[in-house]
Amino acid sequence: MTRKIMIEDENEIDWDELWTKKMDRKGDRGKDWSKAAIKYSERASKDNYTEQLISKMILSSEDTLLDVGCGEGSLTIPLSKEVSSITAIDTTDKMLEILDEKIKENNIKNIKTIKDDVNDLTLEKYGKYDIVLASRVINSIKSPKKVFSNLNEIANKYVFITIFGPNNWKLEKDFFKYINKEYNSAPSYIILLNLLAEMEIYPNVVNLDVGPIRTYENIEEAIDNGKWNLEKFTKYEQELLAKYLESILMENEEGLLTNPNDKPDWVLIWWEK
Repeated sequence: MTRKIMIEDENEIDWDELWTKKMDRKGDRGKDWSKAAIKYSERASKDNYTEQLISKMILSSEDTLLDVGCGEGSLTIPLSKEVSSITAIDTTDKMLEILDEKIKENNIKNIKTIKDDVNDLTLEKYGKYDIVLASRVINSIKSPKKVFSNLNEIANKYVFITIFGPNNWKLEKDFFKYINKEYNSAPSYIILLNLLAEMEIYPNVVNLDVGPIRTYENIEEAIDNGKWNLEKFTKYEQELLAKYLESILMENEEGLLTNPNDKPDWVLIWWEK
């Protein structure tokens, strides 16, 4: 018999600890982004995430911007046209290598790249920036309270953060049910909102209308799209994943495989200093 714990006051909840425990159970922090870097760049160009996010940001041509978790620069490059200067930070050598190549190819002079971890950023190390952006990197953090406190200290004007929305994990959750395996869900952005409120930060929340629905030329591409952490699956489970995707993906008018539930889902959380 499962015993339910009744919480009478939300202040009894340690939101930081709750986030960490759920992330540890999900176990996605060990993904090898060096292997994923090139294909990640290709996938990033297939949706309108970049356009949607930049359209919601408050930017000035005089702003300095700290781009935390910049990846291969799908946001960094277009943002360089909107602000005075950017310091772009990522932990992955291959991601930074691709970004550096783009900077050189486009003869961009206002981007500086640094290898560093979002968990290690401090005001003492980086100083002040007008804008702090942490795009698609929050699911790798160990302690959101520490990270948010540091990002908030660094920002002069605004902090912008994106995290997966509630529908992002639907196919993954359905697959675990399909193979009769326990599913550990990613921590919800609701945890972060409660944590920020506890820190007396009351952010704006925007669901980004990111699209279109994902499409794939074949099952192999659908498996290798970055959504599935294959290292968590046995060889047999990977074979079941192929069968599962064959059963749920349908051909569209262009002959590409698709599913209406397989759509990017991102939430933007931002606040003014």
